Amino acid sequence: MTPDNKELKARIMAEAEDAINKLLAGASEKEELQLSDIERLVRATGEGVMGRFTEELVAAEAREEEECMCPECGQKMRHKGRKARGLVTETGEIRLERAYYYCPTCRKGFFPLDRRWGLNETLYSPQLARQMVWANGLLPCEQAKEVFERIGHRYIPAWSIWEQTQHHGERLTAYVEHQQEHVGVERVTLPPAGRDHRQRKGVSMDGGMVNIRGEGWKEMKVGTVFDIEQRLERDPRSGELVEQPHGVRMAYTAVLGSADEFAPGLWALAWAHGVPTAADSSVTADGAEWIWRLAADLFPDSVQIVDWYHACQHLAEAATAFYPHDDAAAQRWFRRRCTNLYKGEIHKITLCLDAAGLTHQSHYFHTHKRRMQYQTYLEEGYPIGSGTVESGIKQFKGRLTGPGMRWSRPGAERMLVIRGAVMAQDFDVLWDAA
Repeated sequence: MTPDNKELKARIMAEAEDAINKLLAGASEKEELQLSDIERLVRATGEGVMGRFTEELVAAEAREEEECMCPECGQKMRHKGRKARGLVTETGEIRLERAYYYCPTCRKGFFPLDRRWGLNETLYSPQLARQMVWANGLLPCEQAKEVFERIGHRYIPAWSIWEQTQHHGERLTAYVEHQQEHVGVERVTLPPAGRDHRQRKGVSMDGGMVNIRGEGWKEMKVGTVFDIEQRLERDPRSGELVEQPHGVRMAYTAVLGSADEFAPGLWALAWAHGVPTAADSSVTADGAEWIWRLAADLFPDSVQIVDWYHACQHLAEAATAFYPHDDAAAQRWFRRRCTNLYKGEIHKITLCLDAAGLTHQSHYFHTHKRRMQYQTYLEEGYPIGSGTVESGIKQFKGRLTGPGMRWSRPGAERMLVIRGAVMAQDFDVLWDAA
């Protein structure tokens, strides 16, 4: 241990002992302590100690550099003294004094420590900013502020949370867009035949609406990729425990725009999670034309499955059209044809509808009959529902379509990136990578 470190350790130990003595003195002043009293005393003492420790360690690290080169031109800069700034960190508010240098060539001043630690013009440390942006991806600014205050015991204004979200959201969004360009379909090389991995993968996609200022309600397209695993589940018909396919380890992407604008993000997500290199995969979604066009373009080898619940909904509408004035008969027809639908006997449904002149209702089943082999899909271990993406859309909407929420387009685009990373529990991975 160097002399400087010994001196620093001695100061920290002295401050810790002083804090402990104050804690014990405060406790002894009360005749009968409740558990909540102990918690408050220890928390207040701990927060004070952490703040002082942070300030001591920061001060020790903020030493002057004898020689400092300009980060832009590489020439030696002049030391112009030290300047102070306030900084709010995860462990408390501190005062930071650091060296200031001037480059006569560039005619600019620099704080090398600020650059090394990633400090910007705001009060907040990068680590606290990370937590602010994560919290805002989870909750609106006002609610995030209340959580910081009640649980974190730190007051952070809602506008500061929003400011950090916009600042870092721009950085995160730029990184995601750069990655999408880097792994474009035409730029990646698939492994040779027989080298695909064995983890079965799933893809699903759908759309939802977001209110954009000056534009009204606009569609966001959401995609999810996931691993498919078999889990025991009780069969509603037989009551027996049988293996059923489930989507696990979901990851998300969302884009405010057209299907063509959405495609690069979906492909980048799929590539990052190994969908194109999987030996076996499926795409499960509703009957929207743009979805199946993208599925054919991006995942031509995947099994295509129309969501079972959407298909049943269309079948129920067909039953009502078949028996518009007899609900009981419509229900009987629906239950009978539901069995046909499950078994993939789509021709028995379309024959009835076509014979009755209900071509509008039969068109859906004609179009998607090859995507409706539900019994076969389940027996082969594929999910037949698109609940993964529908749940994802609800989670995106839970953050972006609350009461009175209207977004600027850039603000919505940044929040879609942040929210998707929070939902997939890989926010920290994205933050560090960007």
